[in-house]
Amino acid sequence: MDWLFNPASRANPKTEFISRNTIVKNFQEKYPNAAIGYWMRPDEPYLCDIIYKNENDIRTYVYANPYTGEIQGETAITFQRFFRDLHYYLFIPFEQIGNYIVLFFGFLLLISLITALFFYKKWWRKLFELKLNKGPLVFFRSTHRLIGLWSVPFSLLFSITGIWYFIERANIAGVGEEVNPSPPLVDNIVTKTNSTNLSYSVDYDKAVDIAKSNIPGIEVGDILPPQSPSSNIYLTGKSDMPLVRQRANRLYINPYTYEVIKVQKAEEMDTVMWLNDIADPLHFGYWGGLITKIIWFVLGMGISFLILSGIWITLKRKAAKSKKDVVMGWWGYLNWGIFLLIMSGMYAMLIEQYKASPNSILIISVGWIIFLALTYYIFVFRMNRAVTK
Repeated sequence: MDWLFNPASRANPKTEFISRNTIVKNFQEKYPNAAIGYWMRPDEPYLCDIIYKNENDIRTYVYANPYTGEIQGETAITFQRFFRDLHYYLFIPFEQIGNYIVLFFGFLLLISLITALFFYKKWWRKLFELKLNKGPLVFFRSTHRLIGLWSVPFSLLFSITGIWYFIERANIAGVGEEVNPSPPLVDNIVTKTNSTNLSYSVDYDKAVDIAKSNIPGIEVGDILPPQSPSSNIYLTGKSDMPLVRQRANRLYINPYTYEVIKVQKAEEMDTVMWLNDIADPLHFGYWGGLITKIIWFVLGMGISFLILSGIWITLKRKAAKSKKDVVMGWWGYLNWGIFLLIMSGMYAMLIEQYKASPNSILIISVGWIIFLALTYYIFVFRMNRAVTK
């Protein structure tokens, strides 16, 4: 979506990347008073690097072409960041509470999967059963069950990885501490002139070469420059180890002496760390590039359809029995209250934290208005019309 709606994020793939130091030079010329908070290089060759720019306590995202070194644009928020925060903690003002609410649904998804298979007798015989010409209610019930059956592997995958995230977040059995160790600190701090902004003083090409010499086959992706005199250069990247995320290979380098402080190789990880580093690729489906992303997107939309079709079938059945319009009871008011809380948190974050432009806020608002209008049309207006006929 960033590639589609933001031309500054696009890159024309070439055979070789340009020097990272050249990119930093161009970045520094354009933003002399800023600092690099994080440097993310996507796996997709058609996307620009995203450099987190910190200036005057405000973070923005800068698009840097990895092939030409050109600084192509800047944005306060990306589509990826917006949907990540929405999925991560629902924009609830208390992030930890929101995060645990989201993770709790991993358990609910697993329970709904198990109970559905338990009560749907001989479901394995109905993998290709779709009832047509028997009315809309029967059709949607049949479609609901058919998509539900074919979504079982992905529902299981999403629920298990969601539960794993819960275990990690809650630090159950010390898993959170084991898979997220504290980064080592730099002991022999060297005072340099004009080095108050350490992110501009780093020799990024040298750091990448050091990473390649210590982890054979690594393709360095993300880099965290030192954020304080005692912090190090942190690099991650892909290697020949399949399925794991970039963070499975990590390297810590002294920013003054370029001495390697700590190395983690994907092929040498223990089981717990390996499970943690395959969770993201499996959950989000990016482990196989664009092909697996499309598959995960389609199946994810299928699971989302199950929610909507389930609501529609339930409301349709109740309306048909009562012969009355669909009305909102106390549960509906509670849902609206939760939704308004999420919306309030979202706008507060967009305005205060991201300093989003009026244009960005307008686009997001229009998107929500369309979503709400479609929801009302399908679940209230059309439903009531069907009942009164």
